This record gives sequence, C-alpha cells and structure tokens, in this order.
Amino acid sequence: MEAKKGVNRKRRTPQNGESQTEKKRKHKEVDGKSKSSSSFLDKMRARLSGGHFRMINEKLYTCTGSEALSYFEEDPALFNVYHAGYQEQMSHWPQQPVNIIIKWLKDHSPSLIVADFGCGDGRLARNVKNKVFSFDLVSSDPSVIVCDMSNTPLEPSSIDVAVFCLSLMGTNFSNYLQEAHRVLKPCGWLLIAEVKSRFDPSTGGAEPNRFSKAICKLGFTLESKDFSNKMFILLYFKKKEKQNSKVKEIDWPELKPCLYKRR
Repeated sequence: MEAKKGVNRKRRTPQNGESQTEKKRKHKEVDGKSKSSSSFLDKMRARLSGGHFRMINEKLYTCTGSEALSYFEEDPALFNVYHAGYQEQMSHWPQQPVNIIIKWLKDHSPSLIVADFGCGDGRLARNVKNKVFSFDLVSSDPSVIVCDMSNTPLEPSSIDVAVFCLSLMGTNFSNYLQEAHRVLKPCGWLLIAEVKSRFDPSTGGAEPNRFSKAICKLGFTLESKDFSNKMFILLYFKKKEKQNSKVKEIDWPELKPCLYKRR
C-alpha cells in the first residue's frame, strides 16, 4: 500500500538517543586523546632514557676504567641504556669517525691484526677482513672481550693497529694508551678519533700539540692529523721501531669530559 500523503517517515534513533554521526565524532575524540596520551608517554620515556644516558656518560668520563668495569658488572643493563643513548647522539653527526677508520683499514693490508679498544657494538670488526680483537666493558656478543682497557689479555708486541674511536673516556686514559703501546708491534699504528671539543683550549679542552707530544714521549711518532671535521679529530701515530728503555715521566694533559646537552 502506498504511504499516506503528509505522513513524515522519521529515522529510528538508537535507544540511547545518539545518532551514528554523534557516535563517530565521540570515537574520533577518544582516538585522538589516546594518540595524544601515547605520544606524551613516548616523549616522557625518551626524556627519562636521555637523562639516564647523560648520567651514565658523565660517570664514565669521571671515573677510572676499573671503576667503570665494576659499575657495569653490578648492573649490565646500564650498558645497553648507555649505548642506545650513544647511538641516538651519533645519529646527529653528519659523519661517523668509525667509518673513516674502517676505510683506512680497507686501504691497508687485511693481514694487519687490529685491537679495537672500546668497540661498542663491534661495527669495526664486522666491516673489515682483518682479524680484530674487540674490547669493551660489557657485551652480550661472544666476540667481544670484556675487560678494563688498561689490562687486556693480549701478548706484548702482538698487534699491528690499535684503535681508540671515541673511547678515551676514563680519568686514567693514559693507562689505556700505555696498554696499546705494550701490545703494538714495532712500527705498529695507533689510531685515535676523539670529540673535537675535548681539544679546544678556549673551552677548557686539552692543547692538541701537548697531547700529541705526550703520546710521542710514550714511544710513538705522529704521522698525520686531521682536524677538518667539525665534530671530531683524527690522530695517526706509529710506534717507534727502537724504544728508549728509560722513559721519562710523562706530563699528560687532562681531557675534559664530553657531556651531552639535553635536546
């Protein structure tokens, strides 16, 4: 039967009186609040993680290597927190010093035996054909040797290249360099990459020439240096073939801590 004229056909509304449009609007509001809350929590976690990284970083720059080793032995999880923060900081650098060192090694003989002091995630060993002994304070990677870098298990005069890539962190960094000197063969290479601000006397950093002279007194010659990068410097030393049996006391300059600012 045809509907009677003049009779309005109204849509049935849900029992609660809400239209579908109203329901969709409320769902969007809830979703928006949920996403906003999630974003806020993510930001808070990032800030807490960043703050934890800066605390650990300052600790490593202001204690000895043996103290740092004990610190991570008590709570190995802190090492993961540190390296996650470190990688985040490195992501802002236009160039990574480890990549320059990798290229240097690839330009030399793959038969050279390398010691990577403070290897981090072991990137250097994974990207070269050389035999690499990787050292750090903590690692879940079985290829990394956990130790204080001033006391490695390497034999004297057994290494061709010693690498310190942003790893001269302890207050006793000179002991690390002495250990590198011990394990390097005569004419072996010592490669150092360090944060540039640590060698800026105008901001409390060490005078670069004084630092280089101290290493030379240890029994090295400075072969070349590269200060062209705005973030880090590169120093290339070679162990002298003939060593002076009477090494005078070395006046090591203080290397200021590299403390990262909150972003």
